Amino acid sequence: MTLLERLHGQLIVSIQPTVGSPMRTPSIVAAMAQASILAGAGGVRIESIADIRAVRAVVDAPIIGLLKRQEPGFEPYITPTRADVEAILAAGADIVAFDATLRARPEPLSAVIQAIHRGGGVAMADCADIADARSARDFGCEIVATTLCGYTAATSGASLPALALCAQIAALGVFTICEGGIGSPAALAAAQGAGADAMVVGTALTNLSTRVGEFVASLANKNGR
Repeated sequence: MTLLERLHGQLIVSIQPTVGSPMRTPSIVAAMAQASILAGAGGVRIESIADIRAVRAVVDAPIIGLLKRQEPGFEPYITPTRADVEAILAAGADIVAFDATLRARPEPLSAVIQAIHRGGGVAMADCADIADARSARDFGCEIVATTLCGYTAATSGASLPALALCAQIAALGVFTICEGGIGSPAALAAAQGAGADAMVVGTALTNLSTRVGEFVASLANKNGR
């Protein structure tokens, strides 16, 4: 069974604790990944080299790896360079996620994708719109995702999950992942119905700091504080 066959129709859990949270510790991220797979998730999405290594040590399910790193003068910050790709693959990731938007970047998009394939990895293009998706497909990316819809100037305020974009990407004939704004089982089903081959859920499942904050804010509003 190929990697994409293993992920088809599956939930992928994104485990990226908030910076500054005590949960942003490799052993905790690894435990959350292991628990997710044991509960039936088909794969995990993990950020940082230390966390990828820790997760690889305890799960044999597909790992989507990425690095978030700002390059001065450029907006893309998800796996911006070939060196990032090499580090992610060396840490044990099967799939490398990267910013595939058509914004100016420190290294050409083609070079990043070539580095993924040269290292034996699968390329996951995090896109914001259909132009990004077409470009990613044409460059040979095996996976195209809606991840950055709503996070670029041109797509700011977009309704999430990006079901319309998901359907457009699926129509391109590539393995489609819907990521972003899936906050309930109903939204997950809607994404699959829109044509997603797999769905990524993060904040709703694993970002404890954000979720607790939402509950606390609700209490404060109810009490008039």
